[in-house]
Amino acid sequence: MHLDHVTFAVGHQGLDATTEALSAQLGAPFLDGGVHPRFGTTNRILPLTNRQYLEVVEVLDHPAAEKAAFGQAVRERSEAGGGWLHWCVSTDDLADVERRMGRHAVPGSRHRPDGFLLEWRQIGTSTMKADPQLPYVTRWDVPDEEHPSQAADTGVELVRMEIAGDPQRVADWLGEKVFTALESIEVDWAAQNALPGILAVTFRTADGVEVRV
Repeated sequence: MHLDHVTFAVGHQGLDATTEALSAQLGAPFLDGGVHPRFGTTNRILPLTNRQYLEVVEVLDHPAAEKAAFGQAVRERSEAGGGWLHWCVSTDDLADVERRMGRHAVPGSRHRPDGFLLEWRQIGTSTMKADPQLPYVTRWDVPDEEHPSQAADTGVELVRMEIAGDPQRVADWLGEKVFTALESIEVDWAAQNALPGILAVTFRTADGVEVRV
């Protein structure tokens, strides 16, 4: 397993203003990611080092957003003012995760602006929606060079996450290997009395400055 990306839901200011503000903080521009037709959302991404990326997502006025757990989660977070939504780990062995969760992964896709179709399978979004401290899991079905982290060299690195939650709960969900997926990223399991989920993420910019978002 590997930490794949972290997702930030826009608030009332919308996608343009949110990504402009984050871009100014992190010193790198976001890229248009495209629409998730199955989930009723659209996104922009900031490629990071270590094969990771930051996703900023906005819900669309689309029937899929009412049905899909991902679209529902984005809408709820945005209506609450926006902020950190979830973290996602990738794996090459979804079968093991499916056995653990007792369900099957579902397909996801989006067309990039250049027309390339990004495809993947994901599992765990409904549980993530109910308990945001838990990551969901994805398996990319594209060549390595097409992974969103490879779209640009920004020099921005994810170095730390603060998560309100219980690491034992996370281990019970995905096993101890989920912590190996975090590699060198520091995790502060803070504020046990707060609502579960990501509280903050710290990035190191290309200039070596650490920025807490």
